[in-house]
Amino acid sequence: MPLPSPRVSRRQFLAGSMAAGAAVMCGGLSGAAAPVGRGIPAAKRRELAADESKALITITLDLEMSRHYPKRGMMEWDFQKGNLDDATKAYSVAAAEKAAAKGGFIHFFCVGRVLEHKSVDWLNTLIQGGHPIGNHTYDHVYVLASTPEEAQFRFRRSPWLAQGKSTEELIEENIRITTVAMQDRLKIEPDGFRTPGGFQTALDGRADIQQLLLNQGFSWVSCKYPAHDAGEEHQEPTAAVYESIVAAQAAAQPYVYPSGLVEVPMSPISDVNAFRTKFWKLEYFKKAIRLGVEWAIENRACYDFLAHPSCLVVEDPQAETIQMICDIVNDAGDKAVIVDCDTIAERARLRHKPSAETK
Repeated sequence: MPLPSPRVSRRQFLAGSMAAGAAVMCGGLSGAAAPVGRGIPAAKRRELAADESKALITITLDLEMSRHYPKRGMMEWDFQKGNLDDATKAYSVAAAEKAAAKGGFIHFFCVGRVLEHKSVDWLNTLIQGGHPIGNHTYDHVYVLASTPEEAQFRFRRSPWLAQGKSTEELIEENIRITTVAMQDRLKIEPDGFRTPGGFQTALDGRADIQQLLLNQGFSWVSCKYPAHDAGEEHQEPTAAVYESIVAAQAAAQPYVYPSGLVEVPMSPISDVNAFRTKFWKLEYFKKAIRLGVEWAIENRACYDFLAHPSCLVVEDPQAETIQMICDIVNDAGDKAVIVDCDTIAERARLRHKPSAETK
């Protein structure tokens, strides 16, 4: 079913989207080509990753509540990142259906507190539709924190939750119990790990965090978010701003850390940066994303679209940006393909030559 226009109320949108989600749950993602995603054979993933003639494009959505959404001034989400409202859940299912209808799919990252909700049927709908879901920590913690209070606003307000734990133990446990929750409630293993927040220097120089993730069974992480200009608040981005965003794509390419952990960067500009911080209009955001995807296709590179359903349900209620990405890839023919983050990580591994091989 079509997503609503911006003038449709949130209540109307929710009712329609949940009906669409129910239809998907019963009959699958109607009209969709078989997505290249969850369950793809390792040989096929390796084939796509090894084909340097193709740009690898992924669409990723972080399942968490975003500050100032659904309306400005809502700060409580700082403490309740996993308390997704119904509109955000419905949008996630509807956006996934839109992508699937165009032969694509979405790689989601879920905070563990989402799994405390009474029903996870909507997440099972995503899983059944072939959309991967990764670990995003339990409380949306800052993995580079040096104190428990710095790790998350929740522990600053309620310090007893972290009592007796070192910062490293707190972070490690926050990641581990998310995996346990996904295994228990969704009956799946997490498909990769994304850090809450993006870092310009990724995990470079943080062998301790790299090892922590490797110890928990993750082979890749998505945490790098390259620096770029985003212009002035409430102002249309200048040509220089768009040029800065496009230039940042070269720094958003996957690579292998010395530890063997793979980095799958997020490609600028994120919806939170554009809409929450700079108050962009949707047309500005779509243009920036289009330019980034086109750069990736032209250079046979990788592109990782980063957004949040809790933000997009307000700013892009018809999922125009996601549909646009699918259309660009489809129009590119054999020059590009929509993949999951695992495939991008595999490309980095194939390109990487361990020091032992170069001696």
